Amino acid sequence: MAENLKGLEEQRQSSLSKKPHYHGHRDRLRTKFREVGPSALAEYELLEMLLFRTFPRMDTKPVAKDLLNEFGSLAQVLSAPIERLTEIKGIGDAAALDLKLTHAAGLSLAYGNIGSRTLLSSWSQVLEYCRASMAFEEKEMFRILFLDKKNKLIKNEIQQTGTIDHTPVYPREVAKRALELAATAIVLVHNHPSGDPTPSRADIEMTKTIIDVLEPLGILVHDHIIVGKEGHASLKGLGFM
Repeated sequence: MAENLKGLEEQRQSSLSKKPHYHGHRDRLRTKFREVGPSALAEYELLEMLLFRTFPRMDTKPVAKDLLNEFGSLAQVLSAPIERLTEIKGIGDAAALDLKLTHAAGLSLAYGNIGSRTLLSSWSQVLEYCRASMAFEEKEMFRILFLDKKNKLIKNEIQQTGTIDHTPVYPREVAKRALELAATAIVLVHNHPSGDPTPSRADIEMTKTIIDVLEPLGILVHDHIIVGKEGHASLKGLGFM
């Protein structure tokens, strides 16, 4: 009996000695995250942890670093389209979908911070949401936030999606939609995939055209925000409107 117990113990110890090295690493990351918080972890470590559940029996550090090398930052990884993510060795459809679900959850959290509040009193949250949802897109997108007379959000819509450097915008369509929603004010938002949020001459002229179309209807344009990887720009803040 004693010999049998000894044999079982030796088997257990042998099994423990063969345990993959990354198991202890995962435990250390979880402990650091739990006790100190996400600020204590590097971006590749956060990305490693996001991939734990997708790859329960794999060292996720190499693929996390490959993703960051390709896209530049955690935000850019999560914002990347599934087709681009699956170009990375080790990332299949399931892993790409898990990353996009994480991105969607983050956007939902950011949107929750502005959805039921007076928009102008939570401007930093508005900027945070706009950057999270659009700054790392590979094509230009034109978004409109429609507001009621108390400046609360009625609707948040993507109006147009264009190319890497142009989005067609139709001021009369903007006006039509604002009237349909009984909006009394709007905020225009679009992204620059180049990363530089500096407004172009076309951005400025398009904004002025929309203002001219909406003004007789009693609809105010609060601002036009341009977002990019390098930050954001407010046309109102820059004195262009």
